[in-house]
Amino acid sequence: MRTKAEPQADGSYRITGQKIFISAGEHDMASNIIHLVLAKAPGGGDGTKGISLFIVPKFLVSEDGSLGARNALSVGKIEEKMGIHGNATCVMNYDGATGWLLGDLHKGMRAMFTMMNEARLGVGLQGYAQAEAAYQNALIYAKDRLQGRAVTGAENPSGPADPLIVHPDIRRNLMEQKSFVEGARALTFWAASLIDRSHRCDDAAAEGLVSLMIPVIKGFLTDKGFDMAVAAQQVYGGHGYIEEWGMSQFARDARIAMIYEGANGVQALDLVGRKLAQDGGKHVMAFFEMVKAEVKSHEGDDRMKGFAEPLKAASKQLQQAAMFFMQAGMKTPNAALAGSYDFMHLMGHVCFGLMWTRMAKAAYLALDDGAADSDFLQTKIATGRFYMARQLPACGMHLARIETGAEPVMALAAEAF
Repeated sequence: MRTKAEPQADGSYRITGQKIFISAGEHDMASNIIHLVLAKAPGGGDGTKGISLFIVPKFLVSEDGSLGARNALSVGKIEEKMGIHGNATCVMNYDGATGWLLGDLHKGMRAMFTMMNEARLGVGLQGYAQAEAAYQNALIYAKDRLQGRAVTGAENPSGPADPLIVHPDIRRNLMEQKSFVEGARALTFWAASLIDRSHRCDDAAAEGLVSLMIPVIKGFLTDKGFDMAVAAQQVYGGHGYIEEWGMSQFARDARIAMIYEGANGVQALDLVGRKLAQDGGKHVMAFFEMVKAEVKSHEGDDRMKGFAEPLKAASKQLQQAAMFFMQAGMKTPNAALAGSYDFMHLMGHVCFGLMWTRMAKAAYLALDDGAADSDFLQTKIATGRFYMARQLPACGMHLARIETGAEPVMALAAEAF
């Protein structure tokens, strides 16, 4: 907010100030680095509404596209981080650097928010991608590492022990990871398709729906992605804590996704405080109707009961939570905000339930058509059934927390902590 942009006679601006947490602020992987910098130009007024967005290159670019003089910007510090060491996170100093206005003057935040949906979708993807990589390693280890015997009898009688994967608790761990990763991938791809529909087809309904989904995707996928990276580490036992095996890197790298592009607590506040009521609540109502239609489409199909019925129950719990916010939140705003994080996770589970229901239906239809990859399709169905039976019930817990309101959260005075 203290970075200044002074207009120059040639239409450019002199940018002076400091920025922190600049990913890849300096590196040798490209001949030039083009920075997007938010700064206050004269006449913008107070607050974020008056800031503008500027293009500030590391090297000035000539009319013919060749690189000219070094711009007046430099790295003040490279942060020492918990993870993502492949990306230099920099403090950047701008000492009268030359920049050019991008978009309209004093409309910088509006310009920045044009990329927010895609940026937060990408971070959600990062959250589950770390979990995917960790899961793949844990799965290999669980199949290879010999330890103990299956309680139902030796499954590797010629060896000194059975592989870890025979043990039910290891299976539980791996199934939680597998069902999360595959559900997260489906949800992310669906959201990306909504962004495409919004941009390429001028589809306002798709834009409204993906705006509702983005804080869920960013928050839920990165929270659970970190949990799953830690779960994969757990499969290794003591070796998971030893740097030699590399599993700790997944946990460290996954941790940042919960923080940047808007910390997950802020995502939850955005979801409950802004997105639910956006455009009179029509987007969340459209989502409820979408889930209702999905459930109804499977009536009479006994194969889909294990998907449609849990989805219906979870959707009702989500609607009940939203209704609580409408009723209690009007009188006591803290009642809604205290439950916002649980609501984000509750909605994440319902989104996963919707994705798994759709994937199961697609798998059954493919099996009916005699698809050659029947093993893959049967595995997909079984993985979905695990999620619906073992993960979706968390919706009830989140609803119970939400309905306690603000009192348990706000009971202590600040000095009592």
